Amino acid sequence: MSGLKDFLTPDDEKEIVNAIGIAEKNTSGEIRVHIENHSEKPPLERAQEVFLQLGMANTAARNGVLFYVGVADHTFAIIGDEGIDKVVEDDFWDCTKDEVISEFKKGEYKTGLINGILRAGERLKKYFPFDDKGDINELPDSISKA
Repeated sequence: MSGLKDFLTPDDEKEIVNAIGIAEKNTSGEIRVHIENHSEKPPLERAQEVFLQLGMANTAARNGVLFYVGVADHTFAIIGDEGIDKVVEDDFWDCTKDEVISEFKKGEYKTGLINGILRAGERLKKYFPFDDKGDINELPDSISKA
């Protein structure tokens, strides 16, 4: 893989966006994916910065989730907003992160992200169930890139 342009195909990206839509049907949580080639910052720090840049801290329930990928750096982070952190157990994200990374190690980037997104939606359903009457999509499902 030589960089951002080769990381995912347009069809891969459509499948990932579709997975976000499916996951968000289970939960009022908002899921985003951000992909960039390189950052000088550690992945968790950069993910927190991107989280704020994308306006993810502005959801009503503070239940946004960001999947961050640094392609050239071979880095990955998943972070959730403070609404999530207040109610979930400490290791809430570990199994999701491990599943994504195990697929990434096999070069299965699309599969890793889709599996992680669907798992996040399923796990968030317990704490932030989808409400047919008042739930709106507060953030775009599209993949952001830098």
